[in-house]
Amino acid sequence: HLHITALLCINCIRNIMLDPSSSPFLTLHAVRQWSNVPFFTVPLARAHGKSFAHRSELRQAKRIVVKLGSAVVTRGDECGLALGRLASIVEQVAVLQNQCREMMIVTSGAVAFGKQRLRHEILLSQSVRQALHSGQNQLKDMSLPVLEARACAAAGQSGLMALYEAMFTQYSTCTAQILVTNLDFHDDQKRRNLNSTLHELLRMNIVPIINTNDAVVPPPEPNSDLQGVISIKDNDSLAARLAVEMRADLLIALSDVEGLYDSPPGSDDAKLLDTFYPGDQHSITYGTKSRVGIGGMEAKVKAALWALQGGTSVVIANGTHPKVTGHVITDIVEGKKVGTFFSEVKPAGPTVEQQTEMARSAGRTLASLESEQRSDIICTLADLLTERKDEILSANKKDMEHAVSTGRLSPAMLKRLSLSSSKLNSLSIGLRQIAVSSQDSVGRVLRRTRVANKLELEQITVPIGVLLVIFESRPDCLPQVSALAIASGNALLLKGGKEAANTNRILHELAQEALSIHGVNDAIQLVSTREEVEDLCRLEKMIDLIIPRGSSQLVRDIQRAAKSIPVLGHSEGICHVYVDHEASVDKAIKIIRDSKCDYPAACNAMETLLVHRDLLRTPLFDQIIDMMRTEHVKIHAGPKFASYLTFSPSEVKSLRTEYGDLECCIEVVDSMLEAVDHIHKYGSSHTDVIVTENEDTAEQFLQQLDSACVFWNASSRFADGYRFGLGAEVGISTARIHARGPVGLEGLLTTKWVLRGEGHTAADFSEQGSMTYLHENLPVAQVLPGRRTTS
Repeated sequence: HLHITALLCINCIRNIMLDPSSSPFLTLHAVRQWSNVPFFTVPLARAHGKSFAHRSELRQAKRIVVKLGSAVVTRGDECGLALGRLASIVEQVAVLQNQCREMMIVTSGAVAFGKQRLRHEILLSQSVRQALHSGQNQLKDMSLPVLEARACAAAGQSGLMALYEAMFTQYSTCTAQILVTNLDFHDDQKRRNLNSTLHELLRMNIVPIINTNDAVVPPPEPNSDLQGVISIKDNDSLAARLAVEMRADLLIALSDVEGLYDSPPGSDDAKLLDTFYPGDQHSITYGTKSRVGIGGMEAKVKAALWALQGGTSVVIANGTHPKVTGHVITDIVEGKKVGTFFSEVKPAGPTVEQQTEMARSAGRTLASLESEQRSDIICTLADLLTERKDEILSANKKDMEHAVSTGRLSPAMLKRLSLSSSKLNSLSIGLRQIAVSSQDSVGRVLRRTRVANKLELEQITVPIGVLLVIFESRPDCLPQVSALAIASGNALLLKGGKEAANTNRILHELAQEALSIHGVNDAIQLVSTREEVEDLCRLEKMIDLIIPRGSSQLVRDIQRAAKSIPVLGHSEGICHVYVDHEASVDKAIKIIRDSKCDYPAACNAMETLLVHRDLLRTPLFDQIIDMMRTEHVKIHAGPKFASYLTFSPSEVKSLRTEYGDLECCIEVVDSMLEAVDHIHKYGSSHTDVIVTENEDTAEQFLQQLDSACVFWNASSRFADGYRFGLGAEVGISTARIHARGPVGLEGLLTTKWVLRGEGHTAADFSEQGSMTYLHENLPVAQVLPGRRTTS
């Protein structure tokens, strides 16, 4: 590859492009070589003139300007460049360039680079002079003169460009440098030359690196902004002007702050604005400038709004944070919630952050209600499910028809999506069970202790706070988790799959209608905006617990994304049924059929059948195989099972597979203990079953197996909150702390300690104090009137 760095003066830029031989930098030989290099011509995905309305649309951005502020490019001591940070930014730009996007960089850093270089030269010359005059090796303290910014820029510009060129060379990406001043934008011919040059560089797949020519830059012209054209006073305004001139889709402005705040960053009430809309300037106050640079947040906002008005979308984000710098640019282009996104389209409803705050506020009121009032709400919702079933089924029919027409859902997912009258009746019954079990759930005293005379301690149950439940293709989940949240006094944020949008909407309306009888409508919120799941998982200051309901892939994705929020759930449901050599034929056939065939898509369906070796070539084993063939179950042979067969079914690719369909693995074990070892190695700690008539063998299996649910002579399908009598469940947890197994009402409560004294102090119990600890356990009583507590 031939890498060309064009140090171009705007006055002659057009002539050089028309006649490369006239330039000392672009030779005719170079142009001939370039004729053999393939170019990427990247058509714009949309007509320019209107910015993107939503973050998710940023994936469509083809032409992107990345502005690197002084705080991003320079080190903390302001003498030299932050090389590691710069290298990661260059890598991201190169990655996007290789995706056939057109990338441009507006950079600071020449002054800092030159300051480092000039200081080194001055120190060196001073040390030589001192050595000559003193004749000694010991040097006196040397003071540095104040370095003039223009001189630093002149000394640092070539070095800065050489560094960019060397870094981009590692990714086979060519660069070209362009220096501009404000005057270049006031001359129409120069502006046309600049525009033509940039377009030609982009056509040749070269990354233009643009900077103000700080060595000769004049002071900004006063009042030039009043003419409707932004004046080039700093790199923020330069980036905005170039983005609009070049009809860029996106301008990414990187600085040393996370984005735009509603008040100065660092103040107690400062909140990062995810999206900023024109006209919202009155709602924010500006802080001080960054440690380097000549702009500030006010200048950035002004430049961003000007670019937005010109049809370019803008994101202001932090380019200095060590945890995000390595992917901040690519995250923005992928539509992730990074920094502040400027949009001209203001959504009709509240943002997800506002929804969460509304839910938390109403949730506290919900938790303060009497248990009978919360029970009334749940019973009202149960009534609405049957009274308004025609509306619900009509909405569900629309979702089903759309899902079938698009063909995007598997048969198993379609079955989960479908609702029926019987399903709604079962939901209603389950909700009434929750209403009964919710009596005195919040504020229940678990432990009472007399710590000392007139000093009593209680441990009581309280809600967790704000729950985020993410579910896909299963609208019946919405009323279930809503009822459990109401019973436990928790606020609830719901994010359903778009395939069930119509059904979820009507079910959420019914939930809010039920909540309205006690004025807590906002306690349950349905997120209907374009929020990505990953973005929701980053709201660690607003959400206390995430509960995913869906495929194992969904759960794994959420567990990876939610780094600071606890996730309750299981990533896989690899359930086993072990048939012992002392098993009953009738029980074995019945349990295996139900565990696998009743609902193959369920997380509690059998995925692996373990068979004792002595059962091979027996009537029982033959009946199991015949039954599976009748039920159209596809069999995969485990390694040991395959070794016993002359012609075996397809051998299993992995013994740790969740099929979610009429498929399963059959494997052979030599004993019950080997079955336990197999389950510990390949299972997911969800639900596992033993079928045997030997009580000692069964009890040993139940005691030794470390799974959330272990059954003896019962189908794995019983692992369900409704079937356990919990009324419903928010999911099944395979974790080993807090809740485990089907998580119902109790799993959505935590505890707090309440201490009641009369002026007691810790000093009272010191060696010189007058009091001693008693620590007497007291009888546990129900919450007394007037002593109800909330989270």
